[in-house]
Amino acid sequence: MSSIDVTTWSLEQTSSDDHTPVPPPPGGHLRVVRAEVPSPEFSRFLYTAVGGDIGWTDRLPWSYEQWRQAVDRPGAETWVAYDRGTPAGYAELDAQPDGAVEIVYFGLIPAFRGRRIGGHLLSYGIQRAWDLAERHPGWEATKRVWLHTCSKDGPHAMDNYLKRGFRLFDTQVESEAEVAQPGPWPGAYA
Repeated sequence: MSSIDVTTWSLEQTSSDDHTPVPPPPGGHLRVVRAEVPSPEFSRFLYTAVGGDIGWTDRLPWSYEQWRQAVDRPGAETWVAYDRGTPAGYAELDAQPDGAVEIVYFGLIPAFRGRRIGGHLLSYGIQRAWDLAERHPGWEATKRVWLHTCSKDGPHAMDNYLKRGFRLFDTQVESEAEVAQPGPWPGAYA
């Protein structure tokens, strides 16, 4: 099996003032809604639909129970963008005990890329990360919002993060086994 070098960048915001939001695309068709009922099936659908063509594979071998634990833990939130009722992408948040919120996954389903949805969805997810404590009484206010992106992600990912006010704080390069694009079904991107 061949391998590829993958660069992973870690980015952060340390104040809500760092965030540079972008409005929704024109037309008024886009809605961003929290998936309030934890659903392993829906989360797996979003993960494979968004990440299938860019090599997201780390969660593919997960059992139903692992998916359930990921979406049903305290501080886990999934925010889904809908374009006229169809899921277009999502942002998965994970609150951490130190007052940080990680944007664990973020992206758009391929058919919705290039429609000016990503900037707004990311902005929405960032704002939800900064105000997460308001939805969880007794929680500490968010002190930091952070994420990872890598060289396998879409060509506009890093630019979107930087334009939203994230700053680079770490870079790692690792060799990974090259895998076929899993897609939401075999041959989806052939």
